[in-house]
Amino acid sequence: MRIAVVAMGKIGLPLAVQFADSGHEVIGVDVNPETVRLINEATEPFPGEAFLQEKLSALVPAGKLRATTDYAEAIPNADAVVLVVPLFVNDETWQPDFAWMDAATKSLAAHLTPGTLVSYETTLPVGTTRGRWKPMLEEISGLKEGEDFHLVFSPERVLTGRVFADLRRYPKLVGGLTPEGTKRAIEFYESVLQFDERPDLPVANGVWDMGSAEAAEMAKLAETTYRDVNIGLANQFAVYADKVGIDVQRVIDACNSQPYSHIHRPGIAVGGHCIPVYPRLYLSTDPDASVVRTARTFNAGMPDYVVSRVADVLGDLQGLKVVVLGASYRGGVKETAFSGVFATVEALRARGAEVFVHDPMYSAEELAKFGWAAYELGMEVDAAIVQADHVEYRTLTPADLPGVKVLFDGRRATDAALWVGTPRLVIGDAAN
Repeated sequence: MRIAVVAMGKIGLPLAVQFADSGHEVIGVDVNPETVRLINEATEPFPGEAFLQEKLSALVPAGKLRATTDYAEAIPNADAVVLVVPLFVNDETWQPDFAWMDAATKSLAAHLTPGTLVSYETTLPVGTTRGRWKPMLEEISGLKEGEDFHLVFSPERVLTGRVFADLRRYPKLVGGLTPEGTKRAIEFYESVLQFDERPDLPVANGVWDMGSAEAAEMAKLAETTYRDVNIGLANQFAVYADKVGIDVQRVIDACNSQPYSHIHRPGIAVGGHCIPVYPRLYLSTDPDASVVRTARTFNAGMPDYVVSRVADVLGDLQGLKVVVLGASYRGGVKETAFSGVFATVEALRARGAEVFVHDPMYSAEELAKFGWAAYELGMEVDAAIVQADHVEYRTLTPADLPGVKVLFDGRRATDAALWVGTPRLVIGDAAN
């Protein structure tokens, strides 16, 4: 098959590589000329994705994969077009911002030819595929969905850094607008993906027909919203545990020893492209989901809660030097999307602290671009807050932070035994 992938980011490029590695001719479209140049030179534009570079090194010289900025070069006569353009959410209104996706869809539609399968993999509010993309594609292309082309929704379900493994592990969900479109999509994904055996699943691992685009849209929103709500519950348990002097981690471990309890871990922030975003996409079409709204609001307030705990120990933070350890939204990933670092820095500055940021994955120059003063281990500091669970912080000691009067480990990433004699606080254990 000839396959076009629109948006060659941290999900789109590995997808394109997966398709090419399965024996198909793939062309990627991206608005960034530098990304296109690097791909065509067989160089990964972003480090950290397992196996990506070695696969690029094999596929690009073999002519199986190339990239372009020109939709007119990629879309016409494609057997399938897969779109993974980012969808943003307005931080104030919590409404989806379709600007980038609208632009990509219009460019795609202008060059769409009969016989093409169009699959959206970007996570969407329920009803978007049928209510927004179908009429837009039909109006601009002059073609009719279900007759001239087929449109489906099939959400990506992978995590950056391990995309190829996740593509094999998780069932591929497909929801079409017509039975024929669904059939075409199932055949397509069965030809570009391979699946691990999963005896734990109710049916065989592979491509699963969700029955409709709306069901596939909701499945992705539900699985990620569940995690946000679960973490919100864990955080509420942790805040209560702080008040009454209970170690919430011991409580959670006890609860989860029973097979019907799956309480997640509390933490300073919920970051990344997915978990903080998708509950708001769900709320955009189900505003009555009060449980979802409460959890999202509570999780968003955790950085300020942590800073208030530090202030409880030190008193006025005015003029004190405080370092936030970890700019990334999670350990081992060089990515700041919706990272708790932003709210933590803001809360510290609001209390008058002199704030520094440290992250082993970022240079001082990179941190400066965010407006943060870089911290180097060994510099004098009054307090430290662990925001990302980088492996480097497991061996952190007071000697690495001269003058430190309190460490607040928002991820339980440090070793308590190394902090005997220096106050080390965690979420959900005021006695620690």
